[in-house]
Amino acid sequence: MPRRIESLMLEGPAGKLEALLEEPEDQEPKHAALVCHPHPRHGGTMHNKVVYRIARGLRRSGCVVLRFNYRGVNLSEGSYDHGNGELEDARAALTWLRARYPNLPCLLAGFSFGSRIVLRLGCMLPDVDRIIAVGFPTVYADRSFLEGCTEDRTFIHSTNDEFGPKPELQAVFDGLPEPKRLIWVEAEDHFFKGALDEFENSVAGVL
Repeated sequence: MPRRIESLMLEGPAGKLEALLEEPEDQEPKHAALVCHPHPRHGGTMHNKVVYRIARGLRRSGCVVLRFNYRGVNLSEGSYDHGNGELEDARAALTWLRARYPNLPCLLAGFSFGSRIVLRLGCMLPDVDRIIAVGFPTVYADRSFLEGCTEDRTFIHSTNDEFGPKPELQAVFDGLPEPKRLIWVEAEDHFFKGALDEFENSVAGVL
């Protein structure tokens, strides 16, 4: 069965959003996954190596995966909006994905800044199957969106993440309600240097 790969321009709240849709290589999709990339002001795009590994790990576990660029990134229209517009971009992309695969359960995954976006969005919605937060940055003080959130959340984190040191991330995680899961990956930095294969396997194992 040939794998479907589509380059897309989705309708977003600030204009067109550049996106890439990929179905699993060897099976019919069982979940529909939206993947959000790191901070656009620090070079984050949907082609970031960690985002790519998230997408590939999810495809291995049976997901059709939609990646997209936030407003103002590469071919996406609009300009950076301090996380609020980017949240709405993610909501628009998820709406499109749900319309395309109405019978599949949806999950959200994001890396770094993108992990904040998917947690903010997923914790608002009652019908997200699960949320995968990779490299959640504890350097941001505002974590109010996590309070009372009872969506199924998996955190995957490097043991040497400079933007979310292990003791800080553990403390954040310990304060969250169930259901939740925390997976540590022995890696050199925030970007899982030296452990990308292990990281991808961790993503694939979530489902």
